Amino acid sequence: MGLFVSSIDQVSPKDMDRLTAMRVFAEVARSGSFTGTANRLDMSRAMVTRYVAEMEQWLGTRLLQRTTRSVKLTNAGEQCLRRCLQVLSIVQEVEEDACSTDGQLRGQLRLTSSVSFGYAQLAPALGDFLGLHPQLKVHLDVSDGALNLVEARIDLAIRISHEPDAGLIARPLAECASVLVAAPAYLEAAGRPGHPDELPGHRCLGYTNFGRDQWRFHAADGAERLVTVPVRLTANDATVLTSAALAGAGIALQPTYLVGPLVREGKLEVVLPQWRPAVLTVYAIYPSRRHLPPAVRALLDFLAARFAGEPWQADFQPPSPAARSASAASGMRTQSGRFSSS
Repeated sequence: MGLFVSSIDQVSPKDMDRLTAMRVFAEVARSGSFTGTANRLDMSRAMVTRYVAEMEQWLGTRLLQRTTRSVKLTNAGEQCLRRCLQVLSIVQEVEEDACSTDGQLRGQLRLTSSVSFGYAQLAPALGDFLGLHPQLKVHLDVSDGALNLVEARIDLAIRISHEPDAGLIARPLAECASVLVAAPAYLEAAGRPGHPDELPGHRCLGYTNFGRDQWRFHAADGAERLVTVPVRLTANDATVLTSAALAGAGIALQPTYLVGPLVREGKLEVVLPQWRPAVLTVYAIYPSRRHLPPAVRALLDFLAARFAGEPWQADFQPPSPAARSASAASGMRTQSGRFSSS
């Protein structure tokens, strides 16, 4: 029997069970783990094993090569996975199209984004979006590594880059500006650089996946500077570098969507504010325009409206010297009052 039934009238409970088996098999292939699949699909490991065995018995061939350390697709398994993903995509479209009868979005969306953008911007936005659509579920996979959207069954990826991946559909959502930041205590001890050429004399923190030790800057008068900096700490996650900068580890090149509140609160200070680092773009990326599910279309429009004009820039308000003086004076008055009352 093939992977498709010839008529809707022929769909039986066993066919529905095979759909579940396809979902299980596709998840095992994606994750490379029976235990991980069991946890994600909320079933026992024994049940996962049973469904995979049922798929292999049904098709009369081995789909997975299993060892104590890894799970890999056989040649037949690779072909089967492609067809299973096609079937599951059609089933998902049918389920989501059914929501149009009462106007409610249903089903589950699978998203991916970087850890830092997911934490700082996407998660709060998704909370509001789900509040508008109570019948909808979202699974967000945060990772700073690139995922194969088709193999991972990702509906929508939020990625930050100069240019989107070729072969995928990309919709720009916002600009992603960056700034140099450091803890005030570090700058008091090491000094505040006045020009990018002074950065090699400082401890710098580098992002593994982008411009780790090559930082490019633009001045207001059009001048451009590419500086090779001595990176003392590298990480593949911007939130880790932010934490290190807060602890006084050095100067970090960070996205404004992440560090704006920390700058406003005075926990981090902008370094070389007159020099602007390269600007990237926040893209919403999806595999195809064909049969785009209503829930994906709705989320795309919601995020485009949410991130229009880079709202995190409004939150990014470094305190002016006057504000710092007023804050310091207020603190002195408070201390003076405490001393006089003791």
